[in-house]
Amino acid sequence: MSNDAHSRPSGEAEELLYDTNVPTPTHGERARTLVAAIKTGTLATIAKEPAGYPYGSFVTFAMDGGTPIFFISELAEHTKNLRRDGRASLLVAEGGEGDPLANGRVTLLGTCRRLVEGMERDSAKAAYLEAHPNASYYIDYSDFSFWRLDVEGVRYIGGYGRMSWVDIPDWSESDADPIAPRARGIIDHMNADHGDAMVLYCRVFSKATDATAVTMTSVDRYGFEMSADTAKGPRPVRLAFSAPISTGDEARKEMVDLVRRARAGEA
Repeated sequence: MSNDAHSRPSGEAEELLYDTNVPTPTHGERARTLVAAIKTGTLATIAKEPAGYPYGSFVTFAMDGGTPIFFISELAEHTKNLRRDGRASLLVAEGGEGDPLANGRVTLLGTCRRLVEGMERDSAKAAYLEAHPNASYYIDYSDFSFWRLDVEGVRYIGGYGRMSWVDIPDWSESDADPIAPRARGIIDHMNADHGDAMVLYCRVFSKATDATAVTMTSVDRYGFEMSADTAKGPRPVRLAFSAPISTGDEARKEMVDLVRRARAGEA
């Protein structure tokens, strides 16, 4: 499946009811956003004993830019495995209720290496302590070491129908969506208090002109997605902001401006 840049989301079998050129996060941005929000994952290494088998273990991690950082004990099986063969992968998956296969997940593949003294280790330590402040109690233990996974491959799955192998430049050059920590609050507020406004959005700014009820399903720096109840059933609609945003206040201003434009018939 293609990984278009800021152009169109993954396809629908039916004709889309909105502009296919609406700005949309790349899969690299979606993957970086997902990984930034989660601090635990499954580290898969190549077992030393029994030799050659995949060995999965639960780990905590932090991100130093686009690089996963681990602070792991020399006694752990995965550390013994990495000392023998650095090839590894890290699976990071969303939780939540409902169908687990509809949730997002990212698999990062590459080679792990132990960090020794120097700027690289200092940067890793700072990133890890920011993500896991309780680690300060054992951060200087001599039987623990910092390791990093030099990412060579990224597999992103955003649920059914949205997946790809992410280009490494897209992964490396992207960053987490600044709206992500506020997204749930924005979505809940719009669904609880502004359902009529979203019906108006769909009728004026999309082909869902017969929408009777609308639910916001996601929001990001570029725009937001809704599920519109139409004569043919629920259909997705995505609308763009006038420019990328980075704060909740900017999201509110964009929503208010869309209402103004919709009431004025400014399609």
